Amino acid sequence: MEDLIDSLTRGNPTEVKVVLASVVTALAVYQLVLIAVGYGKLRPPFLGARPASLAHRASGDAIVAITVVVAVMCLSYYGFEEGDKALHMVAGTALLVALALKVAVVRRLHGLSRYLPMIGITVFALLVLTWVSSAGQFLADR
Repeated sequence: MEDLIDSLTRGNPTEVKVVLASVVTALAVYQLVLIAVGYGKLRPPFLGARPASLAHRASGDAIVAITVVVAVMCLSYYGFEEGDKALHMVAGTALLVALALKVAVVRRLHGLSRYLPMIGITVFALLVLTWVSSAGQFLADR
């Protein structure tokens, strides 16, 4: 698997991972704005609540897909290393669990939908923590 990732990224797995994680983080900020419009907390004249909610769901699907790709790259290329990446590993694992919970609530466990705002904020916080502990650190060191 390591050779496949090396081949797909042309020998730059860290840089590709940083770009993908940065795209996910930017989309997550966009998600916050969309759901604020969807819940009526923001009322821009050019975007209604229903289209904002639909865009939130669509971009959320993209976030999940890209996050899973990044997670597979991380695990198969870097594995579980101890040391200074412990925070990143814990945050990334918690992020995947929180994402799975949010998807389950949205698609199947509708009775728990009152918890979606809390789960969404948790996903956002874990995503930012995961990004800061890896991509942010990588970019700061450059």
